Amino acid sequence: MASPTTSTGSTKVDAVVQKAAAAAPGQLSGAALYSRFALAGAICCSVTHGALTPVDVVKTRIQLDPATYNNGMIGGFRKVIQNEGAGALLTGVGPTFAGYFLQGAFKFGGYEFFKQQSINLLGYENASQYRTGVYLASSAAAEFFADIALCPLEATRIRLVSEPTYANGLIGGFGKMFRQEGIGAFYAGFGPILFKQIPYTMAKFVVYEKVAESVFRTYPKKDMSDSMQTVVNLGSGLVAGFAAAIVSQPADTMLSKINKTKGLPGEGTMTRLVKIGKELGLKGSYTGIGARLFMVGTLTAFQFAIYGDVKKALGATGGVEISK
Repeated sequence: MASPTTSTGSTKVDAVVQKAAAAAPGQLSGAALYSRFALAGAICCSVTHGALTPVDVVKTRIQLDPATYNNGMIGGFRKVIQNEGAGALLTGVGPTFAGYFLQGAFKFGGYEFFKQQSINLLGYENASQYRTGVYLASSAAAEFFADIALCPLEATRIRLVSEPTYANGLIGGFGKMFRQEGIGAFYAGFGPILFKQIPYTMAKFVVYEKVAESVFRTYPKKDMSDSMQTVVNLGSGLVAGFAAAIVSQPADTMLSKINKTKGLPGEGTMTRLVKIGKELGLKGSYTGIGARLFMVGTLTAFQFAIYGDVKKALGATGGVEISK
């Protein structure tokens, strides 16, 4: 007499079905698939962050010198142009583009990879049932590796923005920091960048997934045109960007502060972070939140829209969806 199907057996069958589907003729899998996810992520992040460099310059100036830049984002734009010329708004565009190209590859490619590993580990049904946890864990793991790549270039960008005469562009700034301060200077902000980026990315992906899932539950994705799917990605990304900006703003301010100048002799990173935190307070840690809400909301909306469209263009359609 055949024994009844167990939950474990069911999840194994589901996993086999998913793997078989992923290996269907004409559908990419393995390195060919994840390299396309990574390229799509690299493109969407570098293009959006690069395009918003002027906003990031003003946001960073407000965080680092609130006494001077005290008239909001529009006033900050005017003051930078008045004092330094319009070209100053593109300060740090090189490290921004390069850093977020690498970070985007690890973030989006890693998210898809770790999501699939969670499905392999838990089984499709369990992963779908507990998908919020899968989204959170996958995005956190992906962001950790992404930040290892991003941190040196972000440190260079902040130094160039905070000290406009420091060096002439990415290569000059990177080389000068390395010669004068050593490799440790590039990772002085690694703690704050993790503290900022991991909650940011967790909020970004889980809110995006939940908003998109809610929309597609009402208006099935299979019935939508490509242009309407792009609109959904834009809207879901905008909401996700607002949530991510609010969650990560205190760490973003601390990151700007710690990368502005060198620490005192013998002063460790944690000591500096504690000191900066005490100086800022809760209110101070949200300095520049208006500019950052605009920036992060806009770039996150366009990131998900571009990511979705580039994935389609590259034929990267083999990922597994676990939303219900």
